[in-house]
Amino acid sequence: MTEAEDRKPKSDEARYDPEITSEFAVPAGIAVPETGTEPETTSEFAVPDGFRAPQPVSGEPEGSAFSLPRTYSAHDAPAAFTPASGFPAVSLVKDAPWQDRMRTMLRMPVAERPAPEPVQKAEDGGPAVPRVLDLTLRIGELLLAGGEGAEDVEAAMFAVCRSYGLDRCEPNVTFTLLAISYQPSLVEDPVTASRTVRRRGTDYTRLAAVFRLVDDLTDPDTHVSLEEAYRRLAEIRRNRHPYPGWALTGASGLLAGAASVLVGGDLLVFVAAAIGAMLGDRLAWLCAGRGLPEFYQFMIAAMPPAAIGIAFSLAHVDVAASAVVTGGLFALLPGRALVAGVQDGLTGFYITASARLLEVMYFFVGIVIGVLTVLYFGVKLGGRLNPDVTLSGSDRPYLQIAASMVLSLTFAVLLQQERSTVLAVTLNGGVAWSVYGAMHYAGKISPVASTAVAAGLVGLFGQLLSRYRFASALPYTTAAIGPLLPGSATYFGLLSMAQNEVDKGLVSLAKAASLAMAIAIGVNLGSEISRLGLRVGSAGKRRAAKRTRGF
Repeated sequence: MTEAEDRKPKSDEARYDPEITSEFAVPAGIAVPETGTEPETTSEFAVPDGFRAPQPVSGEPEGSAFSLPRTYSAHDAPAAFTPASGFPAVSLVKDAPWQDRMRTMLRMPVAERPAPEPVQKAEDGGPAVPRVLDLTLRIGELLLAGGEGAEDVEAAMFAVCRSYGLDRCEPNVTFTLLAISYQPSLVEDPVTASRTVRRRGTDYTRLAAVFRLVDDLTDPDTHVSLEEAYRRLAEIRRNRHPYPGWALTGASGLLAGAASVLVGGDLLVFVAAAIGAMLGDRLAWLCAGRGLPEFYQFMIAAMPPAAIGIAFSLAHVDVAASAVVTGGLFALLPGRALVAGVQDGLTGFYITASARLLEVMYFFVGIVIGVLTVLYFGVKLGGRLNPDVTLSGSDRPYLQIAASMVLSLTFAVLLQQERSTVLAVTLNGGVAWSVYGAMHYAGKISPVASTAVAAGLVGLFGQLLSRYRFASALPYTTAAIGPLLPGSATYFGLLSMAQNEVDKGLVSLAKAASLAMAIAIGVNLGSEISRLGLRVGSAGKRRAAKRTRGF
């Protein structure tokens, strides 16, 4: 057979040869339709017979980005990937404080944030991303080390990045670690940088300077280059504290004396409590210079006031020895860290809140050990301290209000606040104690509820004052809560435990813990209430975090 004959089509008999055993062979008796030279269409993308594809509505060719979809209809639109609540329309007031505007955007998903409008002029070729991230981390480090809340630190970091045009950035703040990630686009690798907070120091003057720097960076009328921002940041770091060491020691003494008068002490008690607090402060400074941890510094600082109270008891001097010890404790209670820890927990930063509250617990345990050691030996030596005595000065309201204002003023000095804020925080502290006294002493309302309401007013006024000054709220709230700190409940709980009355001691310490939580929650609630009345714009309705239990 020739090659040409071999290429001829086979006959039907040859095609249906029974010897052909392939499973793909067509069985005998089935008519195969003629399809011409093209193979049979089996693609699932083929257009079915009888279907006429619609033509584009516009004159653009099929597939153009400007042509409407085939099935588009105003009355019967196709399904779209849109959340049930819709995408919120972002509306931010330009002249609102930067922390409120940044906080509003931080609470939104990255894809829904408005595009940034770079406030600061970038260098040729775009912003220097590593340097912007480094500046952001350094600013966040100063804020976190100064005691600022985690949410406000993230808002400041976010504001700095957006000022230089970095919109796809995500700051992350924990107790000792700061991190920020920036992704230029969806297809490029992200740039991530981090910084560890090694040292912490209380200096609200430095904190206010950092807030002014961030405010200038976010102000479209003020141009601050990267070099200028670095220079100002270096000046903030080099600046000395506004008050010298001897002024801080004297302020701690006045604070303890004012606290002793607040709980019913007289002039002799005032002097004794002031001397005890100043001795404790100097001993703590000596321990800090030797590199001793803060736990031992608090323990040693709590001993001199307790020792002076025991000495009065052993000498049978007719004074309120308990007021001496209580006044000394007021200068040591970590109210600032407690408020910051509870605030972080209420705003969703649970890791940072846990770390802050653990720090508060360690400080409190140090105070407990120092006071208990002195009280234990004092009781063994025959000191007669009655834990059932209730310290109060309800019959001296004007003297108490004056003492509360002095306490707030000296607390502000210890926090290294600016002199321009001392008067405001002093008045805020006086208002707080007036509200507490009116509710607790005159209205016979429980001390926990009275403390919560007074602390709420402190947080409310502090936020309003800070927004008026475009500054941090900490200088206006932290010192003002000083008169509300549970010094007497803490002391009586420790005294009961030193006299083997553990049940009474635990009850009194539980009361002190309740008062401390009432202070922290009240301050945070007052701050949130003040933000409700601020016209800052929003992304639709603020969506709260979902519950983690119950469904």
